[in-house]
Amino acid sequence: MSLRQVLIALGDPFVEVQAAPHGLEADVLDVVILDPDDVPDIRPGDLVLVVGARGRAALPLVKAAAAGGAVAVAVKADAPAPVLRQAAADAGVALLAVRPEVRWEHLEALARGVVTNARLTADAGAGEAVGDLFGLAQTIAALTGGSVSIEDTASRVLAYSRSSDEVDELRRLSILGRQGPEPYLKMLREWGVYRRLRAGEEVVRIDEHPELGIRRRLAVGVHAGTRPLGAIWVQEGAAPLTEQAERALLGAARVTALHLVQQREPAVAFRENLLASLLDGRTEAGSLAEQIGADPDRPAAVVVFALRGQEHADRTEHELRRAEMTGLISVHAAAYRRTALVSQRSGRTYALLPDLPPKAPLLALTREIVAAARGHMGLRVQAAVGCTVPTVDEVMVSRGEADRVLDAMARDLDADVATLADVRSRVLVGETLALLAGHPRIRDPRLTALDPELARSLLAYLDEFGDVRTAAAKLHVHPNTLRYRVRRAAELGGFDLDDPLLRLFAQLQLRLS
Repeated sequence: MSLRQVLIALGDPFVEVQAAPHGLEADVLDVVILDPDDVPDIRPGDLVLVVGARGRAALPLVKAAAAGGAVAVAVKADAPAPVLRQAAADAGVALLAVRPEVRWEHLEALARGVVTNARLTADAGAGEAVGDLFGLAQTIAALTGGSVSIEDTASRVLAYSRSSDEVDELRRLSILGRQGPEPYLKMLREWGVYRRLRAGEEVVRIDEHPELGIRRRLAVGVHAGTRPLGAIWVQEGAAPLTEQAERALLGAARVTALHLVQQREPAVAFRENLLASLLDGRTEAGSLAEQIGADPDRPAAVVVFALRGQEHADRTEHELRRAEMTGLISVHAAAYRRTALVSQRSGRTYALLPDLPPKAPLLALTREIVAAARGHMGLRVQAAVGCTVPTVDEVMVSRGEADRVLDAMARDLDADVATLADVRSRVLVGETLALLAGHPRIRDPRLTALDPELARSLLAYLDEFGDVRTAAAKLHVHPNTLRYRVRRAAELGGFDLDDPLLRLFAQLQLRLS
């Protein structure tokens, strides 16, 4: 994970960049504490937290960190002394200012969580790549319309969403690692909120308390089986929470559980790669069903998603946006089916939905995901729904159909969601064109010789069955202009447009242009 991504994840109110002589794209490999009494043991890629020294006193530690190859050095200060900024710039290391009220141990735990989670996700391959916990918190915030924090069973904040909305004192203090208002925490205990969060998947509603400066909240427990792992809290801001906030929280809790289990027990991280292994043919469907607790004899389906309109985004931005999309898909899929799996492969995101009931509303679910991606995140997403197959053993049939549909959608379809029944003719023609493109010798040289304007005009004419007025309107030219172009194309090519076989092949070949 690059330093930029770590800083994006941490955001306010922790750190602020004071110097970055080589930019923020270097990878952060570890987070280390450096004390004035320590013998510096800094390695390339370290993010160094300088503890116990401020101002000029931190100067030797900043230089030592830079000499060891550190990516960045963080010091406590509202604004580091100019000599520190100059030293960092001269040494070629980024300098970060940490707010004085932030607890070092809390900042270290959060930063280490970001870096460790990114490493575990990378080690797991292309599995259920829903991004780090901070990215997931941001996804939950977009779906619920509130400010999100993810906590462990000791109420320590593991990740939180960035928010421009107003936050209350409880959220501010919790993020900074300090104790929340005791009267409010006592009430939560008396109301049984913590007990309910530990007991199951119930979404708990907590009313606003203006006298304590506390806004309305929703919370849900995060569990691995019957074992509690933590909780997700959503604070309402100036605007009400979204209508689907509670349902989104349920799915988010199940996705968050995967992250927390992976962090606690890396040995079970193989589950993250199960769907990717199935798609690659490295895992049998029956084995996968057993691992995720799905019934292999019940219906299943695959839905595939692709992010559109990111052609001009830089690589980092594109990956962040794709991670946001995948996180959103994971939350919705987990809310619908506990055993759902999500994985990125070859620029696409696949969702496996096992244990489907009769007449499962897959189209409605997929449209909801695509609408949420556009409405909450501003992402243009296209999705193709594969056929529902009788058993998990046949999911590759569903995956193949979904891929065929999405291929057709990418070429010439404006729809956001489609099935094979919606685009069958486009799929078949597209696959025929792919075969034709793979055999260059199968060409009519008379058509190849036409200039682009004549070729476009002839194709439009053929597509409209010779209806000159309709074809001309689509090309935005006068009907007489189109008549001239079609006649000219036939004259130059020396072919007869009354020949039905010529017309059939011309439509195919001209679509290759």
